[in-house]
Amino acid sequence: MDRLGNIEAFVTAAELGSLTAAARRLAISPSALSRRLSQLEEQIGVRLLHRTTRKIRLSEEGVAYLERSRGALRELAEAHAIAASARDRPVGALRIEAPTILGRFVVIPAIAKFTRRFPEVEIELGLRDTSSDLFADGIDVAFRMGPQPDSGLIARKLGTTALGICAAPAYLRRKGTPRSIAALDRHDRIGYASQGRVVPWRLREDGVVREVAPSRRLIVNTADALIDLAVAGAGIAGMCEFMMRPRGGELVEVLAGAVCDRSPLYALSLPTRQMLPKVRRFVDLVAGELARLGVKP
Repeated sequence: MDRLGNIEAFVTAAELGSLTAAARRLAISPSALSRRLSQLEEQIGVRLLHRTTRKIRLSEEGVAYLERSRGALRELAEAHAIAASARDRPVGALRIEAPTILGRFVVIPAIAKFTRRFPEVEIELGLRDTSSDLFADGIDVAFRMGPQPDSGLIARKLGTTALGICAAPAYLRRKGTPRSIAALDRHDRIGYASQGRVVPWRLREDGVVREVAPSRRLIVNTADALIDLAVAGAGIAGMCEFMMRPRGGELVEVLAGAVCDRSPLYALSLPTRQMLPKVRRFVDLVAGELARLGVKP
């Protein structure tokens, strides 16, 4: 019995929703396809598909089996790609996930370079600020900010970024440069909201850590808006150092010695994914992009 062929037949039929279309895709007859599906169902002891002459419908067990089967076939394809790639050249699909800020300023520039170097790789990027299940969602590599729980994933630390307090030179000429945390009370402070919460600034002075709340008068929920307003002279903003560096001369850091918030940056992958050439090369490129932006390992 061709067990792998039967699983491939099931996944193809489920994805296309038609026995005729699946048989055409697999270059076999509809009757041969039907036999393969029956063999698979007999082997595992459950009905996976409800079949009629016109269409097919997954059973509840079939839905669960489809997700696992897709993952198994994908793993096998990756294994073949690795074995066939004598030159260790990245090939195949690469699914990436990153939080919006890190994606916008680090991951996207890295993708632009990666696609030029390795045209055989097809990239899918998801930017989201909530973590997903790498296995269930078929993610090859996820980039994360902040401490990570022990999840069984392979975590590679790429560096540590600090929160910087900065403003445009024109704003500082107009309002003055704050020399103490207390002086921030006299300044316009642009707030950044993440997941419905305005992120405070944690600053240290004379050994004491204080949380400084940005003004409620001006709050944004995207990194681009935060930077654009700061560059335009709307006020002082708090942002990761890798967001400030590309704006050479447009933003000036203030109270640098008071900053105490630092966030580690990680690349996470499943144990079966970490050594894939496409994953390893892309993570290396992101690490280089962070180093270019001044993020230290």
